[in-house]
Amino acid sequence: MAKEPHSERSEKSALPTMTPAGFAAMGKKRIDQFTKAQTELLDKLRETNQQWIERMQSEANLASEFTAKLAAARSIPDALTVCQEWTSRRFEMMAEDGRHLLADTQAFMEMAARLMPNGGWPSSRPGAGA
Repeated sequence: MAKEPHSERSEKSALPTMTPAGFAAMGKKRIDQFTKAQTELLDKLRETNQQWIERMQSEANLASEFTAKLAAARSIPDALTVCQEWTSRRFEMMAEDGRHLLADTQAFMEMAARLMPNGGWPSSRPGAGA
């Protein structure tokens, strides 16, 4: 005996009955979730912006220190040492920048996904999204 595929009627009866009050409550909940996610995203943007501003300031300080040390160098070996120190610190800062950029990007993607319906993923219900 072959099994019958799910009929349209059985799928419809599985859906909850939506009253106007239930629909309004569901809408309010969704708006509250969206507002919270949006606020978190804006807070993260502000925090990240502040971190990058501080980072640019530290880079400007490094360049200023480099210029002062290079001007104070009295021999070529001293100047080469200053350049090596600056290059080493600069590469360390670039590595830190890469780690921060990756972490920030991941955090933004996760927060942005929460702003989308269904957490950013298509629904798994039959016929949804198609």
